[in-house]
Amino acid sequence: MEELQDNIQFQLTDALIEKVEILVEDQNDKELKILLNEYHHADIAEILDELDLEDAVYVIKLLDSELTSDILMELDEDDREDILKNLSAKEIAEEVEELDTDDAADIIAELPEERQEAVFSQIEDQEHKAEIQELLTYEDNTAGSLMAKELVKVYETWTVAGCLRRIRGQAKEVTRVHSIYVVDKQDKLIGRLSLKDLIVAKSDQKIADIAKDNVDFAHVNDDDEDVAKVMTKYDLEAIPVVDDNQILLGRITIDDIVDVLKEEAEKDYQLAAGLTGDVEADDSIIELTRARLPWLFLGLVGGVGAFIIMFYFEEYLPKQAVILFLFTPLIAAMAGNVGVQSSAIIVQGLANDDVKGSINNRLIKEMLLAALNGIILSLFLFLFVWGWTQEFNLALAISISLIVVIIVAGLIGTFVPLFLDKRGIDPAIATGPFITTSNDIFGIVIYLLIAKLILGI
Repeated sequence: MEELQDNIQFQLTDALIEKVEILVEDQNDKELKILLNEYHHADIAEILDELDLEDAVYVIKLLDSELTSDILMELDEDDREDILKNLSAKEIAEEVEELDTDDAADIIAELPEERQEAVFSQIEDQEHKAEIQELLTYEDNTAGSLMAKELVKVYETWTVAGCLRRIRGQAKEVTRVHSIYVVDKQDKLIGRLSLKDLIVAKSDQKIADIAKDNVDFAHVNDDDEDVAKVMTKYDLEAIPVVDDNQILLGRITIDDIVDVLKEEAEKDYQLAAGLTGDVEADDSIIELTRARLPWLFLGLVGGVGAFIIMFYFEEYLPKQAVILFLFTPLIAAMAGNVGVQSSAIIVQGLANDDVKGSINNRLIKEMLLAALNGIILSLFLFLFVWGWTQEFNLALAISISLIVVIIVAGLIGTFVPLFLDKRGIDPAIATGPFITTSNDIFGIVIYLLIAKLILGI
């Protein structure tokens, strides 16, 4: 319990980093091992992130592969790639042999093809090697690329007593036993067992008699996001993976699904912020510019379009134009804010598979919501403008414009992500600059048309 508390309270300090650097510089391997072995592998990964490459490689080579293999999986992908470049094929093979097949495949997939072959030639466990090679054949972002080969399976014809004897050997290779999968003679998945099922069953009972046949499973070619939705919906810690013939191939565990959800959330957040591609804060200026510039350019085009619209209306507007134009930023900002709010809720609902029913029902609901919000906000704005200018029609034009703009912005923010999702396009792209720019343009057009209509100009 005390060790768990220490892990929770771990803090990376300058003093700790300096101590590690001094021990590395002095090549005081004994003290360095004693120091680092006190920490969880995730904490050591944090420490290595702060060291220069040469010192990080020194630490990896010093510690046992059983520990460093887990450390490598915790490192940032770019940092891990740099470290792997400084390890020999044999050293990488030693790390790989300590990992589950899914993590091992991830490590090897990051290597150039020539290095992959060199590492495979150094792996002594031929079964482990063959399983890793199999995982590398599956397409990225599929259940096959996500699964691990390690699992516990039993045959329906076994007795409980015989099953317990056999699974002891299998369980040694599995980090966590979430479920026991039941197969027939052809290795087809037909059911599952929990440890409780085995413990309470009589020793002479057949596995087929106690197995549960309502087992959730994923197909090897299923999209990893779809698998994540199933596991989240049914609160599964693991899910078996099968092929077209229902042959049991492997399993996906919740830790892998958490990674999928995290990556998808990061991607959606970047799209919502107007960033194309997968970028990080430490990326180069050129890479960050490539990610940001397309959406910033879209915003620039939208701004130019708004200017052209305002320029067109300039000759028709009397002295009241000054007041109208002073409220233009407010109208544009409200349109953008409402649109982003609406689209963000829809995108989140689509990601969580919570958006049900027809698009029309969703649009009607959003229209009513936007109308209610618009009326409340516009009433306040009407009183402010009327009190400030003493011109009823001017206050009426601005406040009605705000109601209409909010309703239109809400409808656009709702419809666009739903439309993109129906077309198989990531709806997260609908938030941020895309919605803001489109609503700016529609908002200004609506604003000036209503002003022209009410003011009679």
